Amino acid sequence: MAIVTGAGQGIGRAHALAFAADGAKVVVNDYAQDLADQVVDEIRAAGGEAVAQVGDVAEWANGEAMVTAALDNFGRLDILVNNAGFVRDRMLVSLSEDEWDAVVRVHLKGHFVGLRHAAAYWRAEAKAGRTPVARIVNTSSGAGLYGSIGQGNYVAAKAGIAALTVQAAAELGSYGVTVNAIAPAARTQMTLGAGEAMAAQMAPPADGSFDVMDPANVSPLVVWLGSPEAGSVTGRVFEIEGGKISVTDGWQRSVERDKGARWEVAELGPVVEEIVAKAPVPMPVYGAR
Repeated sequence: MAIVTGAGQGIGRAHALAFAADGAKVVVNDYAQDLADQVVDEIRAAGGEAVAQVGDVAEWANGEAMVTAALDNFGRLDILVNNAGFVRDRMLVSLSEDEWDAVVRVHLKGHFVGLRHAAAYWRAEAKAGRTPVARIVNTSSGAGLYGSIGQGNYVAAKAGIAALTVQAAAELGSYGVTVNAIAPAARTQMTLGAGEAMAAQMAPPADGSFDVMDPANVSPLVVWLGSPEAGSVTGRVFEIEGGKISVTDGWQRSVERDKGARWEVAELGPVVEEIVAKAPVPMPVYGAR
């Protein structure tokens, strides 16, 4: 039984349909009632089971309401897919406080709220002797992993989600919960709204060849990460685009030098130059020249 947030359209819709096709019962969360209902209707028309749950993912009470919807309708909760989000793109020197707060709230707080309420349910189950086989799949972004010009608020939120994934995996493992994240590339309302150049890049191929940007390409990995088979995989971030999948390493120590005493300012220049020269070259920031 799966909850998918932001499931009324785009990648979230694809996830909800894929879970239902795989036999899962689905709570379709979205901010818009009509979009959530449409996805529920699609699932039911295909012979699946689903209910709509409408609400703001960043509202504390709604996190509890999502879990309650799963338990009241289907008697259990096995999987939470945190997917909901939107963008308010602007260069940092022009970014307003409201634009910063709105994006960080929906993405980062929205992930925490759902995770927190689902984890509380699973912890109670574990303490009652019914240790679950539970899965959380979060949604980060290549922008959050590498940076993206003109998306400082989104970058910060998605980077926070990647770090939250590692943290939650460490804290929730003893309750039978795995926590992973994806960084997908796909055609969505967010990407199509990023400008004409991006929309053209994301358009389906005119010749009918493999549509790399189809949101449905992302969902098989999410369904697998939600399965019992994925029990040994936790605290990882996967990039997926079309048929390409990769695991992304987070921050980790690489080259170091230990003097065994406090450094003097005057001697640090050559040391920093040496270790930076020997360290892996960072991935380029999206859109950087």
